[in-house]
Amino acid sequence: MTEKRKDEGLKVLGAETNYVQTYAPEVLETFENRHQENDYWVRFNCPEFTSLCPITGQPDFAEIIISYIPDKRMVESKSLKLYLFSFRNHGDFHEDCVNTIMKDLIALMDPRYIEVTGLFMPRGGISIHPYANYGKPGTRYERMAEERLHNYKY
Repeated sequence: MTEKRKDEGLKVLGAETNYVQTYAPEVLETFENRHQENDYWVRFNCPEFTSLCPITGQPDFAEIIISYIPDKRMVESKSLKLYLFSFRNHGDFHEDCVNTIMKDLIALMDPRYIEVTGLFMPRGGISIHPYANYGKPGTRYERMAEERLHNYKY
């Protein structure tokens, strides 16, 4: 870890990896956005996301795409990896996974804008691709969220 990052209180980065086996939003960590004067996108792709169907217990596989415009805080990527891994034994519908991920990240870092897409692999011949987004209320990002949702195409 660089000298600049040591004082930010990050516990997961640089430490031995402990994979949590149940849904664990508490593993998420943030650090300061050093470019708060700029609007810019941060995008994470998790092509190996897994969760469990809450009815059958069968595994569901997806690519989760998280894109956001940070404000004061940013999510630390290793903690995000561990958080997404914590869904491995978690039973939830596809739409719930996507909305839970988005809401947990909003609560964690209060971004200007965020969107989460789940590209779930087919089961029973049907694939599901839920999309959720959020723009900070009372700002231009709230309007941006409305426009992007209205014009969403996959």
